[in-house]
Amino acid sequence: MSQTYDRGMAVRREVLGEAHVARAEAAKTEFDTPFQSLITESAWGTVWASDRITRRERSMLTIALLAATGNFEEIPMHIRATARTGASMADVAEALQHVAIYAGVPRANHALKLARQTYAEMEETAQ
Repeated sequence: MSQTYDRGMAVRREVLGEAHVARAEAAKTEFDTPFQSLITESAWGTVWASDRITRRERSMLTIALLAATGNFEEIPMHIRATARTGASMADVAEALQHVAIYAGVPRANHALKLARQTYAEMEETAQ
């Protein structure tokens, strides 16, 4: 694999956690391996590996963009990642305020619901 792929896997583990990445890697098939390589290199090895903005800021942007575009499936994963990126619940709430104004209240409302559920699950797991 390339250096970008290796850097991407390292960043992916740091942001999403070893357990998440291990589950995703174990679930890979011949069919989706090229896609997994693409996102590891492009999303994690290039975008998330950049130091131009902080991981906290990148988390907030990612959650807001997922909500704004209606890609709700990945919001819980990125909410869980905030424990490692430093984005607080207040940061996420602020980002979703922007979504409400610029992309629509229903999308922000649904994202807030997912965030609340995920934070509650994280709290339960921490106890």
